[in-house]
Amino acid sequence: MGAASYHTLSAGVEVTGEFEDRRSRFIAQLVHVGSEAEAEAHIAAVRARHHDARHNVPAWILADGRERCSDDGEPSRTSGMPTLDVLKGAGLADVCCVVTRYFGGTLLGPGGLVRAYTAATQAAAEAAKRQGAIVEMTLVTPVTAQVPYALYDRCARLVSDAGGKVADSLFAEDVQLTCLFHAGDEQRFIDAMRELACGEDLCRAGEPSFREF
Repeated sequence: MGAASYHTLSAGVEVTGEFEDRRSRFIAQLVHVGSEAEAEAHIAAVRARHHDARHNVPAWILADGRERCSDDGEPSRTSGMPTLDVLKGAGLADVCCVVTRYFGGTLLGPGGLVRAYTAATQAAAEAAKRQGAIVEMTLVTPVTAQVPYALYDRCARLVSDAGGKVADSLFAEDVQLTCLFHAGDEQRFIDAMRELACGEDLCRAGEPSFREF
C-alpha cells in the first residue's frame, strides 16, 4: 500500500452489521484476513452458513494492494464495488466482508442496492470501531542486541530513548534482547549502541514487517 501503517480488524474476530429495506435483509460479515486464501475461506464459510440466501456478495482488500469484489448475481456494480469502497474509505486492509442478502420480494433498483450494500458494510465497520476491534498495523523493524549483563540496563534505556520497546530478553552467558522499532527509528538505537560499545557492533537489524506496535 506504500504506507507506514494501516488499520485492520483484530484476528479471530467477526463483526456484523445489518440493514433492511422493503423486507430485504442485508447482513455484512467482516473479518481479518492475511491472504487471498483466507479471504476465500471466509467467503466459502459465509456461503455455507447462508446457503438459503439470494446473494452473498464478497469484497476483500489486502495490505499489499490486492483487492477483489463480486456482485454475486446482483446487477453490475451495485453491490461488490460499493462494499469494497466502504472498506477502502474506512482505511481498512487485510479484511474481507461478505454481505448476505435475503430477498424481501420487492426490487430495490440499482440505486437502492448501492445504498443497501453500502449501509450494511458501514454498519459492520462502525460496529468494529465501537467494539475496539480495529487495530493499527505499523511497519516495524526488529533488532537483536547481544550485550553483557553490565550493559543491560543501559541498553534498555537506549531502546526507550529511540522510541522502541523490548519485546523479549534471553538471559544466558550474555543477555540477548529482541527490540522493536518503528521502521527508520532503529538506526538511532544501533548508532547509540555502537558508540556505547566503542565501535563494536552489538546489534543486528531484521527485515521490516507490519505488526501491532
